[in-house]
Amino acid sequence: MDVDLLIRGGRVVDGTGNPWFWGDVAVRGDRIVAVTPPGRIDAGQARQVVEAGGAVVCPGFIDIQSHSIHPLMRDGRSVSKIAQGVTTEIMGEGWTPAPFGGRIREPIPRAYFATRLPEWEERARQWRRFRDWLEAMAERGVSPNIGAFVAGGTLREYVKGFDMTPATPDEVAAMRRLAAEAMEDGAFGVAYALIYPPDAYASTEELIEICREVQRFGGIYITHIRSEAARLFEALEEAIRIGAVASLPVEIYHLKASGRRHWWKFPSVIARIERARRDGIDVTADVYPYTAAGTGLASVLPPWVAAGGRFFENLRDPEVRRRIRQELERPSDDWESLGTEAGPESIMPVGMRRPELRRYVGLRLSEIAAERGQDWIDAAIDLLLEEERNVFTIYFLMDEENVRLALQQPWIKIATDAGGLDPEWARAEGPVHPRAYGTYPRVLGRYVREQRALGLEEAIRKMTSAVADRLGLRERGQVRAGFYADLVVFDPDSVADRATFEDPHQLPVGIRHVWVNGTQVLREGVHTGALPGRVVTGPARV
Repeated sequence: MDVDLLIRGGRVVDGTGNPWFWGDVAVRGDRIVAVTPPGRIDAGQARQVVEAGGAVVCPGFIDIQSHSIHPLMRDGRSVSKIAQGVTTEIMGEGWTPAPFGGRIREPIPRAYFATRLPEWEERARQWRRFRDWLEAMAERGVSPNIGAFVAGGTLREYVKGFDMTPATPDEVAAMRRLAAEAMEDGAFGVAYALIYPPDAYASTEELIEICREVQRFGGIYITHIRSEAARLFEALEEAIRIGAVASLPVEIYHLKASGRRHWWKFPSVIARIERARRDGIDVTADVYPYTAAGTGLASVLPPWVAAGGRFFENLRDPEVRRRIRQELERPSDDWESLGTEAGPESIMPVGMRRPELRRYVGLRLSEIAAERGQDWIDAAIDLLLEEERNVFTIYFLMDEENVRLALQQPWIKIATDAGGLDPEWARAEGPVHPRAYGTYPRVLGRYVREQRALGLEEAIRKMTSAVADRLGLRERGQVRAGFYADLVVFDPDSVADRATFEDPHQLPVGIRHVWVNGTQVLREGVHTGALPGRVVTGPARV
């Protein structure tokens, strides 16, 4: 057998959940051509031989909740993801840069990204179809495979901007047409982030109508549910109802119970999903293995502040500030108030870019407020106004026991909820959530090897074939002859995350080699610079 690559002497974990076995893996071109017992293939027939030496050989990890849209425009290597063993990134929560048009003002929102990318910003204005963006990325060159859901917020912004009013029948029909085009272009379904505007302005009935269109193309409804705290049960039931009425699968992003007073709810959340599944409703979820969330500081404020696309103008209005204070001091359960759920002592804004504000990085919002002589509400609003962008913030909200319980559920997958970064340039821009660097090694090191909360084979299934099957990627996610050669070799005895909340820009250890489509992108823990990634698409791609 003439092969390009032979990986010898590995403990093969094939991604299906089957027990590991000793084996050799042969690759020709972009495909696995053989998985055999050790020694069956003559090393002299291979152009490259990699001695696994007892390390694990497994499929590349598939990240179903990636935020690498902007990072990949800046740096196609996605270093922090490749270093974790991620070979495919699936994007779309909250925002996609395509389709562009209608009432969308900026294809790449300036309020969210400190680094300007003028070339891409100009090109993105021409991305009228959903596929235009992904094809432009692949043409420029990316290390991982890339795919996406179409963002429901982008559909709504295209048709209604940041108008909070209910969608009219004509507006719903326009959103359905855009969703259908995206599905034909290869979207895996539609993604909503229902605590963020403009997604938060969509009614349940509007979501059902969009999902009915997605269902016609065999797609998925994937969602950051409307509440993960006070109205967690109601938000979960909404997601389940949408799946039942629209007759399509439901995937819940980063399943959790946020805020200490809600931690008790999580076992009931598990039970409710199990009950829905017994009733024939296809509901599954994913998690990241940390007890802190990461999103913008604007999430401490009511969603209506962004109405009309005038977020910063509204914050400068004294009457708006009075209304914000009133809602935060006497919160209702009508929206997800991360500020009151976490409390200022558990909120750590880290994304400040202005030199005079960088001294606050690493401090809690309560400490920042005290240093400024303000209460936490005024401090949060003024930080947003001074930065004039949505400052990335860490919220310490979750319970370790609940994280472990989630990881043990058979219908749970692993995801990062982060973009791919290179510490060489990312460090200068300040801290990020450590999940960008450590998600998969943390599961393998902390929860598999150290705590034995789940087995190695099951953990890898949650990172590979479980995701591929959910997305309909039938030739990825397993070490099997005929499948694409997305492969990882790692040391199960040393694999670990090193990124922390205090010092997040650290690559993991123990991930030795990674291949994407048969091309090596990580060698002995170092990125090779190769850009072999391709666009992966959903079932309706025309």
